[in-house]
Amino acid sequence: MAKTPKNHGKEWTDKDVKQLDQLADGNTPTRVIALKLGRTEDSVRSKASQEDISLKPTNQSPYNRRKK
Repeated sequence: MAKTPKNHGKEWTDKDVKQLDQLADGNTPTRVIALKLGRTEDSVRSKASQEDISLKPTNQSPYNRRKK
């Protein structure tokens, strides 16, 4: 059985939503966002949808890595 995330069932705080927005803007994968916030991928997708935050990747590599 899978381990329950630390924030499972807890309300989203303004700080959590702000961090979600920043991570999404930084082109961070949804799975990594979920791990950092201590939530499931489904809850991250749901909250992003409610807050009108796009989780779709932009045309850049994740974590602002660029080939030199």
